[in-house]
Amino acid sequence: MFNGDKYAFWSVNMKTLFKLQDLWELVEEGFLDSDEATRLRENKKKDAKALFFLQQAVHENIFPRIMGATSSKEAWFILQKEFQGDSKVITVKLQALRREFETAMMKDKELVQEFLSKLSTIVSQMRMYGETCNNQTIVAKVLRSLTPRFDHVVAAIEELEDLTIFSFDKLMGSLQAHEARINHPNEHT
Repeated sequence: MFNGDKYAFWSVNMKTLFKLQDLWELVEEGFLDSDEATRLRENKKKDAKALFFLQQAVHENIFPRIMGATSSKEAWFILQKEFQGDSKVITVKLQALRREFETAMMKDKELVQEFLSKLSTIVSQMRMYGETCNNQTIVAKVLRSLTPRFDHVVAAIEELEDLTIFSFDKLMGSLQAHEARINHPNEHT
């Protein structure tokens, strides 16, 4: 249920629902009235189904905004424009996220999982606005941004791994394993 907050997350869920129902293409592109009669009737029915899903997925405070929409494409566009913004707004949001990504640094007391989660969230938001962040860029950013207690692990990874194919998930596992060893050293008695 979309109540006006976190549009980006809601829109991803709705896109998935529409794809599951084989409706996304219709919502995104609409349909032509010049389609052959059988296909036009089928498209109108699918469009009404998609519009119904949209109407059901918005809070009663949001519903009046799309109440007059006659197609799912029109309703989607209204919500997208109001809550995601136009291309200028998206560009500004993306710039802010890029800056946040570029300046993110792990804090001394921060757990590696917290830092990686924060970076993953930023990357996900950037991708929602159309940015393509490849794995190599993300891995390189993480390696540059860790605290000095990870320096020897970073050196080992850079020496032993091919960073062009080294996955973020594998990096995350390595760093978490290292942190676990640091935080819970074996006691030798």
